[in-house]
Amino acid sequence: MADHWIRSLSPAPLLACTHLVQEPFRHVAISLTGPSDGTFQTSAELRPAAAAALTGKFGRAVIFPGVDQLVGTLTVGEILSLSAIDKVEVLGSGAADESQRLDTCDFVRPQFRFGELVLTTTPAAGGLLVPFETRYPTPCCADH
Repeated sequence: MADHWIRSLSPAPLLACTHLVQEPFRHVAISLTGPSDGTFQTSAELRPAAAAALTGKFGRAVIFPGVDQLVGTLTVGEILSLSAIDKVEVLGSGAADESQRLDTCDFVRPQFRFGELVLTTTPAAGGLLVPFETRYPTPCCADH
């Protein structure tokens, strides 16, 4: 739901992330960075959530520079040069080699961690990598 709302914004933000926050209650907060340095008032009850999102420690990037170019199969090096993604990691294995080929599945959602955009991937058939997060995730225990 948050992704759809973020993608409906006009003009689109330069960077838009979702953040799971606990204050003042468990919810998804959204941070937006636009082309200007405008400031907005945040209501008192949502200030703890805004502060948590602004720390930049964690977030899931929905819109970021270069996201529209990350379609099809690209090398890790191409992903790093075409977009704002700072690192590509293989789940449980560390940094991906820049020559490794990655099938983006036309859906790339890096994590914003401590000021860097990090794309987590997993190995796939044919020696490719794919993003860990998929457009249509299988719900846990779907067959129960």
